[in-house]
Amino acid sequence: MSNLLRDFEVEAKNPSLEARQRWRSSVSLVKNRTRRFRNIPDLDKIAASETKRNEIQEKIRVAYYVHKAAYQFIHAAPRPEYKLTDEVQEAGFSIEADELASMVSNHDTKSLANNGGVEELAKKLSLSLSEGVSSSELPIREKLFGENRYPEKPARSFLMFVWEALQDITLIILMVCAVVSIGVGIATEGFPGGMYDGTGILLSILLVVMVTAISDYKQSLQFIDLDREKKKIIVQVTRDGSRQEISIHDLVVGDVVHLSIGDQVPADGIFISGYNLEIDESSLSGESEPSHVNKEKPFLLSGTKVQNGSAKMLVTTVGMRTEWGKLMETLVDGGEDETPLQVKLNGVATIIGKIGLSFAVLTFVVLCIRFVLAKASSGSVTEWSSEDALTLLDYFAISVTIIVVAVPEGLPLAVTLSLAFAMKKLMNDRALVRHLAACETMGSSTCICTDKTGTLTTNHMVVNKVWICDKVQERQEGSTESFQLELPEEVKSILLQGIFQNTGSEVVKDKDGKTQILGSPTERAILEFGLLLGGDFTSQRKEHKILKIEPFNSDKKKMSVLIALPDGGARAFCKGASEIVLKMCENVVDLNGETVPLTEERMANISEIIEGFASEALRTLCLVHKDLDEVPSGDLPDGGYTMVTVVGIKDPVRPGVREAVQTCQAAGITVRMVTGDNISTAKAIAKECGIYTEGGLAIEGSQFRDLPPHEMRAIIPKIQVMARSLPLDKHTLVSNLRAIGEVVAVTGDGTNDAPALHEADIGLAMGIAGTEVAKENADVIIMDDNFKTIVNVARWGRAVYINIQKFVQFQLTVNVVALIINFVSACITGSAPLTAVQLLWVNMIMDTLGALALATEPPNDGLMKRPPIARTASFITKTMWRNIAGQSVYQLIVLGILNFAGKSILKLDGSDSTAVLNTVIFNSFVFCQVFNEINSREIEKINVFKGMFNSWVFTGVMTVTVFFQVIIVEFLGAFASTVPLSWQHWLLSIVIGSLSMIVAVILKCIPVESSSHHHDGYELLASGPSSSNSA
Repeated sequence: MSNLLRDFEVEAKNPSLEARQRWRSSVSLVKNRTRRFRNIPDLDKIAASETKRNEIQEKIRVAYYVHKAAYQFIHAAPRPEYKLTDEVQEAGFSIEADELASMVSNHDTKSLANNGGVEELAKKLSLSLSEGVSSSELPIREKLFGENRYPEKPARSFLMFVWEALQDITLIILMVCAVVSIGVGIATEGFPGGMYDGTGILLSILLVVMVTAISDYKQSLQFIDLDREKKKIIVQVTRDGSRQEISIHDLVVGDVVHLSIGDQVPADGIFISGYNLEIDESSLSGESEPSHVNKEKPFLLSGTKVQNGSAKMLVTTVGMRTEWGKLMETLVDGGEDETPLQVKLNGVATIIGKIGLSFAVLTFVVLCIRFVLAKASSGSVTEWSSEDALTLLDYFAISVTIIVVAVPEGLPLAVTLSLAFAMKKLMNDRALVRHLAACETMGSSTCICTDKTGTLTTNHMVVNKVWICDKVQERQEGSTESFQLELPEEVKSILLQGIFQNTGSEVVKDKDGKTQILGSPTERAILEFGLLLGGDFTSQRKEHKILKIEPFNSDKKKMSVLIALPDGGARAFCKGASEIVLKMCENVVDLNGETVPLTEERMANISEIIEGFASEALRTLCLVHKDLDEVPSGDLPDGGYTMVTVVGIKDPVRPGVREAVQTCQAAGITVRMVTGDNISTAKAIAKECGIYTEGGLAIEGSQFRDLPPHEMRAIIPKIQVMARSLPLDKHTLVSNLRAIGEVVAVTGDGTNDAPALHEADIGLAMGIAGTEVAKENADVIIMDDNFKTIVNVARWGRAVYINIQKFVQFQLTVNVVALIINFVSACITGSAPLTAVQLLWVNMIMDTLGALALATEPPNDGLMKRPPIARTASFITKTMWRNIAGQSVYQLIVLGILNFAGKSILKLDGSDSTAVLNTVIFNSFVFCQVFNEINSREIEKINVFKGMFNSWVFTGVMTVTVFFQVIIVEFLGAFASTVPLSWQHWLLSIVIGSLSMIVAVILKCIPVESSSHHHDGYELLASGPSSSNSA
């Protein structure tokens, strides 16, 4: 089978265009192309969309460079006149939406100057830059300036899915046959007797179409929910005088937005104030070089990303008036990229479909030949009646129905169903899967490279220990004031300045007047420490003017600020990774609060303090300062600082993380911690989590990156902890792990993590701590930042793979039996025991209902006691072929005996004996499928009932199938060519079906794989399932 599927192989992530085109062209037999490829991207539409997108990007780029190169020419050009409408004037505004949009999109600095700059523009928009928009004005602003939303493709109605299900070529042919059958039947047999066969086919088609449409519609609703969740972005704004978080869709013109590294610019706007703001405009203009935004170049465009710095901006244009809005309009909603499993099963469906088509043609030819020979033997070959035409039409309908059953259209669609179900469940469990293939790939992951802060730990940080003035002070739990620091007034003043000035966060009052700290967990912990010391954020900020800020980034691992002193001169503050900042110091504050030189002995003592804090799993930071006579023109100084304090920040390990790590290790998934923290802190936390074990290696990023390639490759399998790592180190680690055959999942939250997230097989971005840049480059967003959620994604990834294998095993068994029984019977007896209506019902059991039952089963604990699914493992394994062959042989033998010797065995005679026998065969065949569906719940294990009643979908499908089977046999005989059966015949049918479970037990005792490998490509672990007959 693997050789036949060579054309149906694509990469899980970023598949090549050639591979995507190759498998599409190889799918030659499709009953319903519209439905089969509904969730598969249309490559032609994507190409056209990309061309249009490039045109808009070129327009933006040209506008920007023309403005830059021909400044005077532009200013000389005539400007459009914008007249204020009465509605705008009545609302208290002095500028039109179109003028604002034109000003920003054209980078028109003259227009901004004519309007008095950003402060005057704010007045024209009827707001204060310090207070922001008033909540009471939101409706009128949305009405006059627009909402920050883009037009979405309207959701498809249920009737659209009904129409799509009707596009099936075989169903259309059967409908035509049914209509002809009704016409001929009424002409020959009268009304209503002559219309039963044709009406039965039409009713069966209607049932198939409705069930298919309902399943597809519910699936589409799941994707809509997921898509809605993907578009949720939270931004920070000043409104009603306080800083608050709102949805990007609630943004209005006039909002004052706070931007920091990694944020997406949520609308077009104008720079108010900020530091070192660099914007990545590649998503909009295609330019890779960052753009520096400041008061001279103040325009910010929606959809661009903050690469460095921080700022406040005034929103001027929202929604479809922005260039980003126009660009979003060009995007084609062409569905998700195809997953490897979808592509592979399209190949399986194509191969089996060709076999089925051959059998259908052969069945029709054999039936026609036998019919003609029978007429010839009776001497009536020249006499043809309408009844003969009806018989041939019936043969044709049976042959077409064989194609309906034989082409397993449901195989690739079952993958989408299973993935959609898994994605919905994962969303409820706080994991948002952005790309379908990621859920599938996670089942094969062999390694998880995880951050520490917020993922393994709670991210609820507090300053637990402080070293200052040669003394270590510890947090006093339960006291009214957590820290009792007796400090000289001057030292305390400098410490509070360093805390409140050198921060990217803010202390604000919420609507209830309570103090709230906005910012990263580390910043919040330090600001809370400052407040406990009696400091006041607002008064500190008013007292000193900030001259320069160098924001924290993961490369430098420090943050610096320069403030003006009241009596002239300036003071620089720096805080960051303790060993890095310590090296920048020349002095230290001693026991008496005096500044003294930092001798070797004092340096060693401080290093010992840092090491002691770190060994207690505390994150250590140094706060230092330096007084300057004049403001430096370039970067802030890198040396000559005075050490003020070392703080130890406690971030407890999340409950359940140790157990989750052990689950991964039992599942053959190696967990590696990659953190920017001190190596002693990292090792202490890693030991607590069970990541750092005996024989494992903990290494610093600087050591790792300096290793020669061959040494690096040699030690990578042993690495369990990487401390003081840069984003580049994470990327290097991921690349090398993939090069040695590992399937790597990596977590990231910062802008600089984007390359590693993109490089990994599965990129996992943090939903709480993660930046928009990190989320955009990720495959899965862990919305609660919890490591346990990552393990849950791996569990569902494995469940999807196994569930599809179960469904494939079940469907192929039905295919084989239905094809052979009808073909052999046609060849030997000249008639097919299963009619078109019956085959349509069987098709629905094995296709839509089978997929619902088997492809949506929840994961069980056993899945995480086996190593990952090998990427090279054959999807349809020897064990599956054994089960398919065994069950098929059993069903064919039983149904064959009934077909050829059933009348004598069951002692049937009389005019209805053939009808009774065919009904028993049909009933037995259906019950064989019902019990085989239960068998398929476990491919290898004998206990197939374990957890069955936990899956309400499975039990619901089983109940519905049996209920409708009773209705069809007992009450719809005229349409389904059945007759009511006695209780003995019902019991016989159920016994024949249930015997397939005994057959399954016998089959599972026959070894077909080597003992060290599991049926689904797992290599068994000592702790995993050790025998095929385990429950």
